[in-house]
Amino acid sequence: MARYTGPVCRMCRAEQRKLMLKGNRCMSDKCPLNRKRAAPGKDPKGRTGKRSEYGTQLREKQKIKRMYGMLEKQFHLTFEKALRMPGVTGENLIRLLESRLDNIVYRMHFAVNRNQSRQLVLHGHILVNGRKVTIPSYEVKPGDVIEVKEKSKKLVVVQNGLTEISKSGTMSWITVDVDAAKGTFTQYPQRTEVTDLADIKEQLVVELYSK
Repeated sequence: MARYTGPVCRMCRAEQRKLMLKGNRCMSDKCPLNRKRAAPGKDPKGRTGKRSEYGTQLREKQKIKRMYGMLEKQFHLTFEKALRMPGVTGENLIRLLESRLDNIVYRMHFAVNRNQSRQLVLHGHILVNGRKVTIPSYEVKPGDVIEVKEKSKKLVVVQNGLTEISKSGTMSWITVDVDAAKGTFTQYPQRTEVTDLADIKEQLVVELYSK
């Protein structure tokens, strides 16, 4: 399976925004953005002029794609599915991204970042309604119960993730039983509820793919 294996902090520097790709490290002094590191590449100051319309749309697409840890083909397929759904395409896109199993595992704090949550799913540590699911892109439906396998609940990754609930809490569209390492996806989120994407303009992605 194709995946990005390069330095993830480089992505945050490229977008000049914290994409939360390393969990707690992103909030620490070790984050390159906290140290005001420049964008990657030669002569980054020479690329700080006004962006074209296409450039602005492209950067917005790259932000969302990288936040959810997806490559171009998979992201585009998700957009095509959102386009066929009734309603606002941009909001449909966010809804589909948020209902991915790897994202739900991350939102339930079974892992500290989406890369770790994807690994948990791929390695068979996650159950959906009592069944093992190893597909990170699996679409979770409202009412589905997601839990960590009994033998996997003592994993350091899981324990570290669950300790974050007391600090940051959970999203309004999921409930989590910390002691049981189990949670329920109660409903699809409204766009305004996804607060960590408040600055994201998904309509620019729709415009980009509509060209």
